Amino acid sequence: MNLQQLEYIIAVDQFKNFSRAAEYCHVTQATLSAMVKKLEEELEIIIFDRKGHPIVTTDSGQIILDEARKVLLHSQLMRDKAKAIQGKIGGRVKLGIIPTIAGSLLPKIIRHLLLAHPDLEIEIMELTTLNIIKQLKEGQIDAGILATPLNIEEIEENILYYEALMVYGNFSEEKQFFMPDEIRENKIWLLEEGHCLREQFINLCHLKKKDNLPKNLKFEAGSFETLISMVDEFDGLTLIPELYYQTLSDEKKQKVRKFKAPIPVREVSMVYFRPFAKQRIIKTLTEEIAKIVSADLMSNAYKKSELAIARI
Repeated sequence: MNLQQLEYIIAVDQFKNFSRAAEYCHVTQATLSAMVKKLEEELEIIIFDRKGHPIVTTDSGQIILDEARKVLLHSQLMRDKAKAIQGKIGGRVKLGIIPTIAGSLLPKIIRHLLLAHPDLEIEIMELTTLNIIKQLKEGQIDAGILATPLNIEEIEENILYYEALMVYGNFSEEKQFFMPDEIRENKIWLLEEGHCLREQFINLCHLKKKDNLPKNLKFEAGSFETLISMVDEFDGLTLIPELYYQTLSDEKKQKVRKFKAPIPVREVSMVYFRPFAKQRIIKTLTEEIAKIVSADLMSNAYKKSELAIARI
């Protein structure tokens, strides 16, 4: 038995498919299948029922998988301690990040993190908030970056930054600031269901679940780019976060208005599930991301009492 075999059975359990598991582990299917079979023979247990599609993990196999995850966690902790002795962080960390944060945050931080930690392999996936929570609890990812607070007892939250929420639309020059309640009188373009920023917009401005788009149009966007295009073409308003605002052209920025104080902000955090936490890596990444991003944020000019955290 070796750690590689344990990684293989966890991958098969995750993907329910030997071919996809082999691709994920960067080995041939024949190699992975042989190593899994060898482990089953050594333990005298059938871990996977191969008759069906997808493959099913047996009850006995589930017990073995639970122990395998513990062994791999402790092996990673041992590596982390060795790196700590050398003053480095290394190994692999798997991060999930929600799409409405990924596009504007990752370009700011990835180059720095890769250069600062050459021994650390960073694997990043765009996932919804619900999928991040699910995969954290299952041990499929180590941490997530998303909007908080979540108020989930098992999930720890390290706050990274607060970014102001802003209104994008076609405004007169005289209109410089918005109150949340003013939003309801306008045509509103929203992200599709499943995006936490949609719920934050609805809660912040006390919107009804239905919007006031044309009666013969039902529309929900999957990106800020689409929302902005629809506002440009059909007027109305949409909500964008500050980091996305920073990526806009000067022409587009002229169409953005701020809220009056208290400033609505989105709280963005690094979250993790205690039993599987890679504490030292997560702590280091939290501190470095917070330092990189916070330097350019409007929220720094305000006291925390002057900020209103948008609720999910």
